[in-house]
Amino acid sequence: MPSLPSVPSTPRSSLTNTALIRRLFGLAWRYRGHCLKVLGIQLLLLVMGVSGLNLIGLGIDYIRHLVEGDVEPIPSWGGHLPAWPPMAVLSSIAGVIFVMALTRAFLNYSHTVAVNQLTQQEIVPHLRGLVYDKLQRLSFRFFDDNTTGSIINRVTGDVQAVRMFLDQVLIQSVIMGVSLAIYLLYMVKLHPGLTLACLVTTPVLWFMASVFTRRMLPLYARNRELADEMVRNLTESVQGVQVVKGFGREAEDRKKFESSNNAVLAQQNSIFWRVSLFSPAVGFLTRINLMVLLGYGGWLALCGDLPLGSGLVVFAGLLEQFSGQVNNVAGIVNSVQQSLIGARRVFEILDAPVEIQHPSGAVRRPKFEGRVTFEHVWFGYGSGQQVLRDIHLEVEPGQCVAILGATGSGKSALMSLIPRFYDPQAGRVLVDGIDVRRLHLDDLRRNIGLVFQESFLFSHTVAANIAFGQPQATRAQIERAATIAAADEFIRALPHGYDTVLDESGATLSGGQRQRLALARAMLLEPAILLLDDPTASIDAETEREIFSALAQAIEGRTTFIVAHRLSTLRRADFIVVLDEGRIVQQGTHEELMRQAGHYLRVADLQLIDADEMMESAGGGEGTP
Repeated sequence: MPSLPSVPSTPRSSLTNTALIRRLFGLAWRYRGHCLKVLGIQLLLLVMGVSGLNLIGLGIDYIRHLVEGDVEPIPSWGGHLPAWPPMAVLSSIAGVIFVMALTRAFLNYSHTVAVNQLTQQEIVPHLRGLVYDKLQRLSFRFFDDNTTGSIINRVTGDVQAVRMFLDQVLIQSVIMGVSLAIYLLYMVKLHPGLTLACLVTTPVLWFMASVFTRRMLPLYARNRELADEMVRNLTESVQGVQVVKGFGREAEDRKKFESSNNAVLAQQNSIFWRVSLFSPAVGFLTRINLMVLLGYGGWLALCGDLPLGSGLVVFAGLLEQFSGQVNNVAGIVNSVQQSLIGARRVFEILDAPVEIQHPSGAVRRPKFEGRVTFEHVWFGYGSGQQVLRDIHLEVEPGQCVAILGATGSGKSALMSLIPRFYDPQAGRVLVDGIDVRRLHLDDLRRNIGLVFQESFLFSHTVAANIAFGQPQATRAQIERAATIAAADEFIRALPHGYDTVLDESGATLSGGQRQRLALARAMLLEPAILLLDDPTASIDAETEREIFSALAQAIEGRTTFIVAHRLSTLRRADFIVVLDEGRIVQQGTHEELMRQAGHYLRVADLQLIDADEMMESAGGGEGTP
């Protein structure tokens, strides 16, 4: 046995939080125009908020000037108030405040629209497209290692988490930083000592936020894992509804989903209570600042060191705004945890290596002859036991090869190597003498017709399902393929014939009907190589005879691999390959293998005995003549 390279499991993102944040910033840079628009609106709102506070302070000082005869207040923009009647001055200040309020309302609306355009109409669709595109290019190994629920959750929920980073973390952090800087500078301008006294608790708050962040990260990671488990249970329940109902397991299935749902809820509650405790702690520290303001700031105002309106009142408004932005730390920290976990899971898909791809300068072959060769092939799905062991097989163009073996012997694995769903760990698979790893993937797979054991049909018309691999096919070509697959008669009996829209996975069709549509889909391609993975397993004997009678002409001249267990199918092959524990233990024609002791003869004897017993039963127990 040759030394085999280990098969890597699906890689997990090795990005550190710093690298992850840097990458998210890179994503935001793609939309810098939109981001700058959002930030610009917020900056205008910030300036107008500070200006509004100044106007309120100016109005209070002007009223105090009128009542107490103090020195006339000087506006922050310099100059003097106009020499108008007092009510005209106050009305003008009030009017400006009213206009600014209307403008702020419009800017808030514009900000909401801009954020929605940036996140929901730009970033989320773009990311979903990237993830979906990558999923289409990943090998089967990725889907073997990841559940359907996890993949669906990443394309939906985790992409939204990336949006959360850009909206509720990046943009809000920049806004918070700019706001805090402007408020701080203005407060220092009003009174440096009072500013220092009021913000003495800020370092404590930043320390609390840092500790909180580190402790919450694993909780959010666990929450996503539990959500994956819940979605997986839901997906399996929907897909297996016939089994669940058939065995009367509805109550147990409900309990299973309820358990996973409650696990997510319990984890979310754990997170919620921690966040709920952190937010009041932040709020308490910021309220201490107001206590200092009332004590120290009030003393300064009484001593005349700080004007009441443009000093103390404006400072109180700035401190309230400053405290409000600081209070946002709790929300931003919470969003950081959720968004980083989600972003990491999205980038795990985007960073997953595309194992199956053609090299630059790949060999282009629009049409193949169909010669298939396995040269000492070893293959395993993971790092454990090998599924195929030293397979050496040569199939000439036009030959029909039947593959027989027990469950787990490697039948499906053998066929999956031909269209490069996987690559062998050792040895080579060649088509027309060319290693499939050197062929262009599109050319290779368009020359191979596939019919799986469980045929998947899309929620579309019958005609569209048959033409899935060749959308430009004419109706005549579609009907010819259906006729070859013995499907034309039952299709025409459907309510709208070929234009009948199928339910999800063709649930309203019988297993045999679904399989015949899959055969028609493969026949429409007129492939050089045809792979049939036990296509008659769910078809009755009469339909099997109809299909193979119709396929006789279609198979002629095509290299065909067919996994089969029925003697009626095996007899039709040019030669038969028998697999046992990943090795070829027998090969030859039906007649040759019937003369050899081994697995094939045992299978044949069992089927003949079963047939005799059925005939005895039908004949009233008199035996077979």
